[in-house]
Amino acid sequence: MNELKGRSLVSITDYTKEEIIHILDMAEEFEKNQRQKILDGYVISSLFFEPSTRTRLSFESAVQYLGGSVIGFASADTTSVRKGESLKDTILTVSNYSDLIIMRNPIDGSARYASEVSPVPIINAGDGANQHPTQCLLDLYSIRKTQGSLDNIHIAMIGDLKYGRTVHSLVQALSLFGATFHFVSPESLKMPSSVKTWIKKAGLEYHQYTDIMDIMPIADILYMTRIQGERFPDPLEYEKVKNLYILENSMLAPSKETMRVLHPLPRVNEITEDVDDNPKAYYFQQAKNGVYVRQALLAAILGLK
Repeated sequence: MNELKGRSLVSITDYTKEEIIHILDMAEEFEKNQRQKILDGYVISSLFFEPSTRTRLSFESAVQYLGGSVIGFASADTTSVRKGESLKDTILTVSNYSDLIIMRNPIDGSARYASEVSPVPIINAGDGANQHPTQCLLDLYSIRKTQGSLDNIHIAMIGDLKYGRTVHSLVQALSLFGATFHFVSPESLKMPSSVKTWIKKAGLEYHQYTDIMDIMPIADILYMTRIQGERFPDPLEYEKVKNLYILENSMLAPSKETMRVLHPLPRVNEITEDVDDNPKAYYFQQAKNGVYVRQALLAAILGLK
């Protein structure tokens, strides 16, 4: 599918339903054969202005499994950004050294701006509380693997739905597949009205709850999120809600046998460690799936598959 060649990925809405399925199908191929040296001679820049473990390392792992080279930084503190260099100048400079740029930045909209000024494709690895499209794709891949299909699932999203960029992207994507959404959060962390409007425009349903047990028998996917203290303008508000939703193993008893627990990670205390040994826990495999999906993305955007 040459339509993806040379295109940036800033928001999951940049891709059609067919293009999403194409990436997931390619990821399946990479899961079967991860070491394909199709990136030999390519240089990929990894620019992380904000901390990351899974996203940065899985991207860099994906590049190296494919035989490419990675340059970049894991903290802006060691770069000319600290001297006052603008994002535009950083992107224009780094694009001279690379075939594609992967970027995480704490400012909403920064990835879109970077894609507009960059002569090489940009992959958004997270821009503030806005979007995280590659996490969304690996979530979709994980849902399809565990449920057999993306069509008409019941997904429960729990925790920080206001600042959680992963759930914002996932709602937009699953709206293409007829999902029913179940949102569990405190009043102060409800899903933004813009995301709920998106669901309504798609002709789909969403339901809101404050008790996690209300959705336990319903959900095909339980998508837990961390309450993100770093995104709260008022630390006192964070203290009020940080421990409201903690998933324990015993709580999974009423859930469907086929239900799976996902989490974009890192977790703090919202999933207790006794859940890890439950066959319904899928979050570490979910993280592993990120390598296959990001291999597929790199191959598609660079026109190698």
